[in-house]
Amino acid sequence: MFTIGDFARHGRVSVRMLRHYDATGLLRPAHVDPTSGYRYYTAAQLAGLNRIIALKDLGFTLRQVRDIVEEKVGAGELRGMLRLRRAELETVMAAAAARLVQVEARLRAIESEGRMPTNDVVVKHVPAVRVAELTATAASFGPEDIGPVIGPLYQELFRHLEAAGISPTGPGIASYEDAPEGGGRIRVHAAVQVSAPLYDGAFRVLDLPALDRAATIVHRGPMDTVLPTAQTLARWIDAHGHRAAGYPREVSLECPDDRADWVTELQAPVTGG
Repeated sequence: MFTIGDFARHGRVSVRMLRHYDATGLLRPAHVDPTSGYRYYTAAQLAGLNRIIALKDLGFTLRQVRDIVEEKVGAGELRGMLRLRRAELETVMAAAAARLVQVEARLRAIESEGRMPTNDVVVKHVPAVRVAELTATAASFGPEDIGPVIGPLYQELFRHLEAAGISPTGPGIASYEDAPEGGGRIRVHAAVQVSAPLYDGAFRVLDLPALDRAATIVHRGPMDTVLPTAQTLARWIDAHGHRAAGYPREVSLECPDDRADWVTELQAPVTGG
C-alpha cells in the first residue's frame, strides 16, 4: 500500500485533493489506521483516480463525477467523452493546449490499464554522478506545473554552461523533491552530467548522490505523455512489495528534435521487497 503522500505522487495530484475526495466520498482510502488516522491507498486505486481526473478535465462537477463513477461508465464510453472534449479544446485559445495534453495522458493511462507490460522494469544500483544544475519551484507535481518550469530551466542552464566553457558529458537528469515551503510545491532540479570542478554560483556543480536501489523503466515519447509509464512503474513497485523512497529521476537518454522520439529512463528509489 501507499501512504497518501506516495499515492498523490504517483497519481500526480495533491494530498489536499485526495483528502477532499475522501471527505466527499469520491475516492476513499483502501485503509485508515485506526490509531494514527493515516490513510493508505493501493496501486489498483490509480485507475479510479485517473477516471476522476479525466472527468474533471472534461468540465464535470464533482457531484457529476460521482454520479458517473457510481454508474460505472465503461472505458469505451469514457474514451468517447474524452475525444469529444478534445475536439472542443482544439477550438479554444492556445492556453488550453496544455490541458488537452493532460487529458490525452489520462486517456492513455486508462486505455493501458492491465495491458502495459511490466517485465521491462529493472531494479539496479544507480551510481553517483557529477552534474551541473539549476533549481526552481513548481506549484505541484502535475505536468501542467512541471513543464513550464523545467523547460526554461534547462535553456538557462545550457546558456550558463556555454558561457563557462563547460560541455555536457552525459544525459540530462531531472529530479524532484518536496519544496520546504510546503503546500504541495515541488523543488525542480534540472541537471546535466558534466566533468567540472564543484561550483556554486550562477549555477551549481555538485555530485548527485547514488541510489542504492532504483526501480527503472524506459519511457518513449514526450514527457507530456509519461503518465502511463510512470503509473506502470508504480504498480510494479507495489506488486513486488517495494516502497517508494522519493520522486523518480528522469534521465534523458535520447532527445532528438522530434519529441515523439525522446527516450527517458525513470529511476524510482525503492526500499523493501
